[in-house]
Amino acid sequence: MKTLQDILYKVAIEGISGNPKVMIRSISFDSRETQKDSLYVAQKGVQVDGHDFISQAIEKGALAIICEKLPKERAKDVVYVVVENTSKALGIIASNFYNNPSEKLKLIGITGTNGKTSIATMLYELFTAEGIQSGLLSTVNIRYATKTLDNSHTTPDAITLNHHLHNMVAQGVCFCFMEVSSHGIAQYRTEGLSFAAGVFTNLTHDHLDYHGNFKNYRDVKKRFFDGLPKTAFALTNLDDKNGLFMMQNSKAKKYTYAVKQHADYKAQLLESQFTGMLLKIQNQEVWTPLVGQFNVQNLLAVFAIADLFEIPQLNVLKHLSQMKSVEGRFQIFQTPEKVTVVIDYAHTPDALKNVLETINQIRTKNETVFTLIGCGGNRDQEKRPLMGKIATELSDKVLFTSDNPREEDPAKIIADMMAGVAPEYFNKALKITHREEAIAMAHQLAQKGDIVLIAGKGHESYQEIKGKRFPFSDMEIARNIFKKTQ
Repeated sequence: MKTLQDILYKVAIEGISGNPKVMIRSISFDSRETQKDSLYVAQKGVQVDGHDFISQAIEKGALAIICEKLPKERAKDVVYVVVENTSKALGIIASNFYNNPSEKLKLIGITGTNGKTSIATMLYELFTAEGIQSGLLSTVNIRYATKTLDNSHTTPDAITLNHHLHNMVAQGVCFCFMEVSSHGIAQYRTEGLSFAAGVFTNLTHDHLDYHGNFKNYRDVKKRFFDGLPKTAFALTNLDDKNGLFMMQNSKAKKYTYAVKQHADYKAQLLESQFTGMLLKIQNQEVWTPLVGQFNVQNLLAVFAIADLFEIPQLNVLKHLSQMKSVEGRFQIFQTPEKVTVVIDYAHTPDALKNVLETINQIRTKNETVFTLIGCGGNRDQEKRPLMGKIATELSDKVLFTSDNPREEDPAKIIADMMAGVAPEYFNKALKITHREEAIAMAHQLAQKGDIVLIAGKGHESYQEIKGKRFPFSDMEIARNIFKKTQ
């Protein structure tokens, strides 16, 4: 338990009514989860306003309320604290409530459109292999000590974040590698956290349904680097045109990495196969089982972070040579008929382009490349024709199908994707709404030596349709249909 006064440390308060020394047992931003002797933070969300549920929170036992405007009727013996932005305040409050755990370990935030999960996971595995107690907060899962927990958001809410960071500190974790999403930054979920380092991967078309336009999306990402302290360092990708822009107002010490530009950390792709790549990193050659130009940049970022935290370079290279694909990221298996199947999370135009360019660089041109792709419903509609254009330009045959249609008609989503297909590529396209049927069709069409890319869902274990999640794993279904032998 903590006093409200202690929990409000560093929060910009506009007004307070009641006794700030009241003891608080827990904090919440959902009135349904509010408990006895708790602090309720009334957030203005996209769909609902937490201010409308203040009375319910008090009925549940809230002793104090954080709000942007006082309710017309105020309960006796309840403390009301007015702030300008309750979402921003929540981050600081959660951090204070859990004794500011991010200050007691080294927290590394990775942000950008693509590569966040791979870089965060590889860093976690590398540091763990070095005998360093580490934690991971990623899209796929949350890991520390012996725990592996499912994660529903790339960047969890501020209370969940600080809860896990607090547990990590208690378990002796020294480093935590965390994906930082644009939604997480925009909604102040990372407010109050102390970062030791930040990494920028790249910026491409994504989440414009939420941010409105590309400039807003870019500026939200930049806000993360603007907030880094001068004790931290920032690592940015110079191959991306926004790489230097991210660093403009950052007080952190700046480092760069690149494949195509001169940078502090450089890499070169020497040889590429479906079994792996030969790279030169900082003039040292290393073979890695990972595949793809995008993974060259991911591995280089991992190398740079490990080096900046003074892990010997030879040790880092040894670990990179043993890295395996992160779940749902360019995972490959071969069928009894010698068909190569690739499962990848590529759900943005740039990610899809990267994966298909990688496949086209490795292929012999004597085989057929099949791409199975869809787009999520109730999300960024602008990218749909771009995805259709890229898929048909860089594949021999494309199967347009469902990918979490949510509340939308899957046929309408597929039509939006087809709008980007040039007339000369119409004969490449097949429309099969049911995703499992599309995978089965790819199996029927593929011959010996062919390549099948199943893109968009990666590690996800569900299909989201009409407000419900139904079990669905691309890898599981593809293995079953293609009858994997190795």
